[in-house]
Amino acid sequence: MRWKFWKRDASVAEEIEDKPVAKPRLQAAVRRTFSGLVLFVIALAILGWWWDSEPHHFDVGTTALASANAKQHQVVTGYVTTATVIQLADTLLTKRGGYLSNDLLPPGVLMDNIPEWEFGVLTLLRDTARVYRNDFSRSQSQSTEDPDLAEAEAKFFFDNNSWLLPQSEDQYQEGIDYFQSYLDRLANAAEANAQFYARADNLQQWLAAVETRLGSLSQRLSASVGKRQLNTDLAGDSAASQSTISPDEQIVKTPWLQIDNVFYETRGFTWALIHMLNAIDNDFADVLDKKNARVSLKQIIRELEPTQETLWSPMVLNGDGFGPLANHSLVMASHISRANAAIIDLRTLLTQG
Repeated sequence: MRWKFWKRDASVAEEIEDKPVAKPRLQAAVRRTFSGLVLFVIALAILGWWWDSEPHHFDVGTTALASANAKQHQVVTGYVTTATVIQLADTLLTKRGGYLSNDLLPPGVLMDNIPEWEFGVLTLLRDTARVYRNDFSRSQSQSTEDPDLAEAEAKFFFDNNSWLLPQSEDQYQEGIDYFQSYLDRLANAAEANAQFYARADNLQQWLAAVETRLGSLSQRLSASVGKRQLNTDLAGDSAASQSTISPDEQIVKTPWLQIDNVFYETRGFTWALIHMLNAIDNDFADVLDKKNARVSLKQIIRELEPTQETLWSPMVLNGDGFGPLANHSLVMASHISRANAAIIDLRTLLTQG
């Protein structure tokens, strides 16, 4: 009987000794889990910082020449502009972090500046692909459209946020492939069906599309502080009419949470536009020289270059007018407006005989 009591007392003592041991083990597990989460968050932050970088500029002439040498192509009219379109689209997909607009996992899903930058580049690619299909590759309105360019335009107009079946990247890559097929045929002397017509009227069509985009971006940037705007929709035409009545005056203001989005969309659009203008300067050299308009094109590029300067502030500031804080949107809008005015002057020069 004494032995049984002793055995029971010993087992109770063992339980009492084991209980304090479980608590340190639990604390150690919690500490390890917390440390792992902290390291994971730090890793995501570093990766997000690494991805949050806009691509550098590239030389359009050098890029086109490298492509021609690699494929043993002859650099013909339109080669530099087409090679630039391909390089812009390829950069959109292969830059740091790849294409981020349709990411569903961190850190991509938490980022919005670079996805807006991507949308700005994509907007110019879409406008350019449409002009390629309707104007650059056609000699007149009754001519047949190029099959590769028709497919390429549709691919670039695919939803930019699709992540599955199909992914946006896959569609845009197919658009690149169609443009590459057109470029291969363009450089082939035996392929008479693939053409690029460097004419003044074709250039005007592309500039008109760019002018519309810049005007919209300028208005959205200027609306960062809000402004009272009169309705001028029907100005200049006494017989004009519209579907429904609009107020004579309204307050136009970009929502506070959208200010940085518009800013980075503009940076992406102008980044791509500068490259395209440099390519246009090469392929439309004879047209520009004949109209004495090359200096006007250079001035547009000069006006756009400041839009790519480094933003030293950690966020896009939205100061009021002449207040103590800067307003980055208004500064960007001023550059866009001057470039847009220069485009209007260039289009006027191109229409002159």
